[in-house]
Amino acid sequence: MTSLVWAGGFPCSKHKRCNGTERDARVMVWDQLPLPSRIRSALQRTHLKSVREVLSLPAVDVQRLTGLAQPEVHQLLTVAAAVCRRHAPLTVLQLQRGECRRCESGLRLSVSCPVLDGLLRGGLPVGGITELSGPSGAGKTQLALQISLSVQYPVEHGGLGAGALYICTEDSFPIRRLQQMISEQAILRSEVPPSVISGLHFSDHVYIEHAADLDSLQVCLSRRAPVLLAAGLVRLIVVDSVAALFRSEFQTEDWLERNKQLLTFSTMLHQLSQEFTTPVLCINQVMDVLKDDDSLGPLSSSVTPALGLAWANQVMMRLMMLRHQTTVSRGDQSSTLRRLEVVFAPHLARSKRDVGVWREGVRGVPVLE
Repeated sequence: MTSLVWAGGFPCSKHKRCNGTERDARVMVWDQLPLPSRIRSALQRTHLKSVREVLSLPAVDVQRLTGLAQPEVHQLLTVAAAVCRRHAPLTVLQLQRGECRRCESGLRLSVSCPVLDGLLRGGLPVGGITELSGPSGAGKTQLALQISLSVQYPVEHGGLGAGALYICTEDSFPIRRLQQMISEQAILRSEVPPSVISGLHFSDHVYIEHAADLDSLQVCLSRRAPVLLAAGLVRLIVVDSVAALFRSEFQTEDWLERNKQLLTFSTMLHQLSQEFTTPVLCINQVMDVLKDDDSLGPLSSSVTPALGLAWANQVMMRLMMLRHQTTVSRGDQSSTLRRLEVVFAPHLARSKRDVGVWREGVRGVPVLE
């Protein structure tokens, strides 16, 4: 695997304003803001140290602290908001014309299986959080590994032309299985020219991080991930799994603090996804339920994803992977039947496909009647 290296530059060579490495304006000093000298002087006399602090206060408190008139406070807040905004406003007309502030608004990341890509209308969306939940042994990590290789293919072959940041919070990274899947790419991706596959050094572009606690996870997402993303080395973040740390660090009675930490965690993921046009895949555990009457739960199972509504509200697309007792065969291989379900997504209907886990990876199988 590859160690973290800073290479500089922009992830997008087409529109540098979309994903640039511009200076974070939220910590600018007051004399750098385009404001009249009276307002800057008033700010310097307060304890406010950043634009973020100004925007976090009600206007009446800003007026009280600065002694400025109401129109001046309005001017200050307007400039502060404009400085913090990373992208220009986007109109409906621009959306209709396909002019997105993120260069690849309709782009999808293939999962390297035509059947599953059909289920997902092309693959994972490049913006937002996709959750893949399911019981142990269902094949969640297998699919996550497969997508970590798929992202490295050029766009014309369903990838994003960059590597993956794979964050492990439970078990050690399954390096042997990854190497096996790499060696079988010519079989899994038979539609891709062999010269393209041989030119990709897959193992050099999977960046592995181990987060044993929430502090380590926060450091990874706030410091290491932005470096890789800004350098264009990574275009996929995988967290395997999201439930492990929150379940181990909080007791049942600590639900309020847990939900606050979940919100902080999801906010960081959303910011990274939106700023760098990057899909985020979070693997989640499940818990047993007495009956399946949760509108956010699976289509046909007795389990539901962990972490409740606090987490579900942060997820754009929820997938559920279940393991069944049936065995399917293909050639000299056999696999326990799995089923991948779309539980909810803004662009997809609730649907499912049967899959098997083979040497080369996760592939769809004919639906058994």
